[in-house]
Parts: sequence; structure tokens; C-alpha cells
Amino acid sequence: MGLYEDLQETVSAIRERAAQLVPLIGVVLGSGLGSFADDFEDKVAIPYAELANFPRVSVPGHDGRLVLGRVEGEPVVAMQGRIHYYEGYSPSQVAFPSRVLCSLGIRALVVTNASGSVNPSFCPGELMAIVDHINLAGWNPLVGQNDDRLGPRFPDLSAAYDPALLALLLESGARQGIGLKKGVYAMLRGPSYETPAEIRALRVLGADAVGMSTVPEVIVARHMGVKVAGLSCITNLAAGIGPKPLTHEEVALTATRAAGVFNSVLRAFVPAASRL
Repeated sequence: MGLYEDLQETVSAIRERAAQLVPLIGVVLGSGLGSFADDFEDKVAIPYAELANFPRVSVPGHDGRLVLGRVEGEPVVAMQGRIHYYEGYSPSQVAFPSRVLCSLGIRALVVTNASGSVNPSFCPGELMAIVDHINLAGWNPLVGQNDDRLGPRFPDLSAAYDPALLALLLESGARQGIGLKKGVYAMLRGPSYETPAEIRALRVLGADAVGMSTVPEVIVARHMGVKVAGLSCITNLAAGIGPKPLTHEEVALTATRAAGVFNSVLRAFVPAASRL
């Protein structure tokens, strides 16, 4: 079977398990940020291992479950854990879960991540609304034969992050008394952290935060005509900015500590976004 048929098979399996939940918003939860889905109302959780064609996660801090439910009464689907290229998957496999969310009929996709601060004015624990991205991964999930049933051969990314959703995200933070930073996210393929020289280069290119995910999910969502909002949790100062060596444990711990603030912003944003 091809990509389109694989998507339909996976979507059918999800609908069999959660027929009463037709999500309006999809959320991809990054490292240490999965607790947002724990408090969904009418929750149905499906391990990735039980879904045909779905890749498995292998990174600590990613639970590997698809969770459907409601936030303030609005139907939502969330990925507790994402797939990364450095785990050994192909670009198409990395993007497949986000295509599944879009195929479920969502109006908007919210991508979140734990990221390092390239902008020296951003501090660990702060949240950054993503205004744009720079793809330095060296690959694109749309490479290969295009299926016109999913989207056009050459999708436009001039507004990859929807301006109306961005404004709503900033407003949602303000309503919770949380001032979100705004910035550009740069993706490198990983899994090694960046060198100080690479971070200096990213600053010249205009990046404010850096990580190893998110961009492929945004690309396929826009390919399928789904609007996107992005939220980064700044978990560490990037190489050469902070004095300490970088570790995944530090990233996950900081994200977990920031989860309360992060969750409150999403709980304000998601219901409002479903009504746009």
C-alpha cells in the first residue's frame, strides 16, 4: 500500500477506538511535555504499538501514546511523544504521525518542543511562540513521489505558522499572566548537540531557539492544508552560551518543571483555537 492507504488504515483503527471523539485540534507534545494530555476529559489513550503503520518512540520523556479527549469540552487529539529522524526512521516515517492527526480532520496542529536558547536573552523555563523556522536538517519529508490527494507538489510555506493562531497563542499566554517570547526555531538533525561555532552561525542566520524536531510536522501539515501554531519550552542555554555541558536529562527535567506554565497556556489556547 502507499502512504495514502496507510493513513486511511491507521485513521480507521483510531476511529474504531474513539468513535465519539472527532478532534478539532491536534497537539504534538515534545520532550517532558506530555502531561498536558493526562487531564483530558473523556480520555481514550492508544499506545503507538497498537496502531498499524505507526512508528515507535525510543527517546526518554516520550510516552508513545495517542490520546484523544476534550479540553474545556472541545475535542482534541495529542501525541504524547514524537518520532525523530535520529532514531533511524525515514523522513516519511517521522512525519507520518502528524499526517495521521491531519487525516483525522483537525482544523489546526499545535507543535511543541523542548529547545535550546540561541538568543542569549531567552532563559530556561521560558516559553517561545514560534513565528517561523529554519530547516537545517538536510532533508524534507515531501521528497519523493507526491500524492495529490494529500496536497500539492510545491506547498507554500510563506505563512508556515498561522498569524491568527500566533496572535491567539500570545493572547492565551497573557490571559494566564505569562508573557511568551517570540522567535525563530532552527532544526538540526541531531542526535549530537550543536557546537558553539554552530550556535554562533545560527544566531547570524536569525534563529532564536534550536532543536531536533518540529519542522517536518509543520511541513506536512501545511502540505495537507492544516494551519499550524508552535510553542517551544526553552530548556537550556545552547552550546557556548551557558557554562555547563548539555544533557538530555537536563532538557527533560527543565521541561517537566515548566509543565505547569506550559499546560496552562495550552489549556487556554486549545479551546479558543478550535473555535477560530
